Amino acid sequence: MGGMKACGFPVRALAPLAIFVLAAMFASPRATGQSPGAAGTSKLESVRVTGSTRFRSEQIAPVTGLSPGATISKDDLQQGADRLVRLGLFATVQYRYATVETGVRAEYQVTDAPTMPVWFDNFPWFTDDELIAALKRDVPLFDGTAPQQGAILDDLSATLERFLLVHGVQASVSHTLATTPTDNQQVQSFRAENSGLNIAGIEFSDPLAQSDRGIQQRLPDLVGQPYSRSRVELFEFEQVRPVYISHAFLHVKFGTPVPRLTGNGANARVTIAASVESGPAYTWNDVNWRGDWAVSPADLDKLLGLKPGDPADGSKLEAAWQSARDEYAHRGYLDADLAPAPQFDDAAKRVTYTVTVTEGPQYHMGQLVLTGLSMDGERRVRAAWKIPEGAVFDKSAYENFLSAGVQQAFAGLPFHYEKIGRFLQQDPIKATVDVMLDFQ
Repeated sequence: MGGMKACGFPVRALAPLAIFVLAAMFASPRATGQSPGAAGTSKLESVRVTGSTRFRSEQIAPVTGLSPGATISKDDLQQGADRLVRLGLFATVQYRYATVETGVRAEYQVTDAPTMPVWFDNFPWFTDDELIAALKRDVPLFDGTAPQQGAILDDLSATLERFLLVHGVQASVSHTLATTPTDNQQVQSFRAENSGLNIAGIEFSDPLAQSDRGIQQRLPDLVGQPYSRSRVELFEFEQVRPVYISHAFLHVKFGTPVPRLTGNGANARVTIAASVESGPAYTWNDVNWRGDWAVSPADLDKLLGLKPGDPADGSKLEAAWQSARDEYAHRGYLDADLAPAPQFDDAAKRVTYTVTVTEGPQYHMGQLVLTGLSMDGERRVRAAWKIPEGAVFDKSAYENFLSAGVQQAFAGLPFHYEKIGRFLQQDPIKATVDVMLDFQ
C-alpha cells in the first residue's frame, strides 16, 4: 500500500496545498503504484467518512458525489469535500487518501457542527410530525435538527415546497434563525410565504383567559392577523401570562397552540386552540436576602409590599426586585445584581424566595462631560448638576436631572434641543463613573 497522505481545509477557505498534493498523486504512476487509464485520473476503490457522532459513514459518503468504481480526478476529491462543507452540517472537513493496486481509497474526516431544532411557523395543514417525516424521507442527513447555515437549509425549504404542492398548497418556503417567544431557544424557523391565512379566533382552555377583560381587549392584536405560531406564542407570553402571574399562578404553563383550518381558498381561516394549565395559586410566605450589606434586609422587605398570607402576585414581585435594584443604584451600586430563587411548598400552596444580591463596587462621581452647548449653556448645566466630583454616584439624581433639571437650567431662554445623547462610562477598577451628555 502506498503511504497515507492527508489534505484538509477549514470550512471557509480551501487549502491550495491539498490540490498540489493530489496533483502529484494522479500525475505520476510511480506515486500511485498504478497506471491510470487517462492522464490525471484514477479509479476510486472506496470512500468513507469518519469523525461524526451523529451520522454513519454510509449516510454521509453519498453526499460527496463519489462512487466506488468510478474514475476520478484530483478535482473530484476536492469537490467531494466542498459538498460536505457547503452542506453546513460539519464544522471542519479534512480528507486523506491511500493508493493501492486496485485504486484510491479516500477518507473524509469531519467534525459535527452545532445544530438546533426546526420550527414550523405557519403550516396549519399538517402536524410537525408529518412535516418532519416528509423531510427525513427526502433530505439526506436530516435528523430533525438543522445547522445555523448551509445548503441543507435550502434543500429543506425546497422539500417543504414540493410537499405542500403535492397536497394542493402552492407557497414558497423561507428559513431564518429565530428565537422562540417562551423559552428564548434558538431555532431554524421555516415559513410558508404569502399563505393568505388569517387568524379567525383563539379558544383558551382555561376560564381566566376566557373571561379576563385585559386579555379580551388585546385580542385584536392577534385575531385578523396572518397566522403564525410565533405570533400566537408571543401573545400568550406577553398578554396572557402576566395576567396569570398577577393572580399568583406562578407555575402557569401553555401548551403548543393547535391550529384548526376552516374554509377553502380565499375564505380559509385558522382558529387556535390554546391550552392553559394554571397550576395552583400561591400565597406569600417570606423572603431571605443573601449577600446584602449596603441595604438592610428590613429596608428591602419594605419594597415588597407583601405580608405572609397575601396572594403571591408575580407582577408585584417583579416590581419589587426592580425597586431593590433601583435602591442599590441610588446608593452608587450600579452593577448590583439580584437573583431571586423561589421555593414552592405545593402542599401548603406557599412560596418563599431566596434572593442573592451581588453588589459590586460603589461608584463615585468622576467627570461631567458636555458637548453640543455654548459656553453659557455649559455653565448653566454645570451649575444645575447636583453630584459633585468624588461623591457617591446617585443614579436616581442623574435620571431626575435629565427629566427636569436640564429644563430648569434653560428656563426662560430661547435655547432648544431635540434630544440628549447620554452615556455612563463606568470604571469598576477605580469605582468611578463619568457622565457624558451630548445635546443635539
